[in-house]
Amino acid sequence: MKIVVVGGTGLIGWKVMARLGERGHEAIAAYPGIGVTTLPHSGLEQALKDASVVIDASDPPGFADAEVLEFFETSTRTLLAAEEKAGVGHHVALSAVGTGRLPGSGYLRAKAAQERLIEESPIPFSIVRATQLFETVPSIADAATEDGTVRVPPVAFQPVACDDVARVLTRIAVESPLNGPVEIAGPERFRMDEFFRQVLRTWHDPREVVTDPHARLFGAVPEEGSLVPGEGAVLGEIRYADWPGRTRGG
Repeated sequence: MKIVVVGGTGLIGWKVMARLGERGHEAIAAYPGIGVTTLPHSGLEQALKDASVVIDASDPPGFADAEVLEFFETSTRTLLAAEEKAGVGHHVALSAVGTGRLPGSGYLRAKAAQERLIEESPIPFSIVRATQLFETVPSIADAATEDGTVRVPPVAFQPVACDDVARVLTRIAVESPLNGPVEIAGPERFRMDEFFRQVLRTWHDPREVVTDPHARLFGAVPEEGSLVPGEGAVLGEIRYADWPGRTRGG
């Protein structure tokens, strides 16, 4: 089966590429390096020729609210139109847990807009919503740092390894379309401030973690339950304590 992975050289995309290859599928990474882009539109027709499935694991070039919204709306419209023309039978999109729950977040508003476009398209689809990634824990801590302290809200937090997300994306891509969303999270649930307090100790990082109910993530103040999945979510297999990259820079 020919499967095109948009963002196939990204944090999760390249892991999906490897897993698809191991399963014997023809995996094609669509990325600017080979002249395939969705914004602006270039090279899609050739890349999607004879493709059965498209996995969209792309990321915006920046994170300003307007920039993210333009990226996800324009690239998704472009990609879906090209898929319809090519006769693609399954569109799989990587999204985020919390989409639809945090309207104050520009990033999650953009993901919600992307999901609406997918749902309105005639192409059968599956949406995989993941929680925060283990791999982004350092950048979350850095973004939360103010005057040498890390300000984190005391809400439920259930991060997941990229490898687990890639495994689920790969499985869903080769199965029948869900025509709806599925959530994936790590196997353990923490309180976010306590999680980061322990992680910084592991890193021997001198920054103090301050519990702040008004601290923001994705540009919005998360509420209890807004960052974790509901019932029926797929749980990853890798615990944070067992993850090889848990040591910063590891």
